[in-house]
This record gives sequence, structure tokens and C-alpha cells, in this order.
Amino acid sequence: MMYIRRDTEGKIVAVSREPVDGAGWSAAGVEDADLLTFGRDIVEGTNPMGATDLGLVRVLEDLIELLVERSLIRFTDLPAPAQRKLMERRGAREAMQHLSLLDDDGVI
Repeated sequence: MMYIRRDTEGKIVAVSREPVDGAGWSAAGVEDADLLTFGRDIVEGTNPMGATDLGLVRVLEDLIELLVERSLIRFTDLPAPAQRKLMERRGAREAMQHLSLLDDDGVI
């Protein structure tokens, strides 16, 4: 749960992880569209390249996977922290794919 404060026009102007005393604060779910937009605007404002960074990360993951498949590099040639991150992301993608295969009854 997040706590947000809006201005007179209804735009989010502040966010807190903890409840805040005072007028104008309300609870918001982490999937709230306005909250996601607020976070995206902050990231893109502090990093002008932020909008393309996530897409580039996926391109790099795919490139590394292709190089490994074609035996141009070995996965173990990568630094251990890079190996861990790639494995974490691969596992997360597989879990998301598995969840998207479930229908409304939770049956594949």
C-alpha cells in the first residue's frame, strides 16, 4: 500500500510508503494508474534515456542468449553478478509466461 497526496487538480504531488498524518493523503494500490504515471514521470525526468532503457535491457538479454546459443561466448565467461541477474530475469519471465497461460479457472 502506498499513500498519495494530490493537488487541487487531482494530480499526485507526493508519495509515501508510510501513512502520513494530515489532510489530502489517501491510500493507493501499487497498481494505481496515476501512481504508475507519477513514478514513470520521475524516472524519465531524472534520466532522459529512461524511456528506452527497459527496452534496451531486453535487447541485450536476447543478444547474450543468442551469443551463448551459437557458442560465441560461454555463459560462464560472464561475471558472476551478471550471470545471477540474467538467471533471475529468465526465471521471472518464465514465471510470468506460466501465469499468462492460466485461464480464469487457474487451469492450463
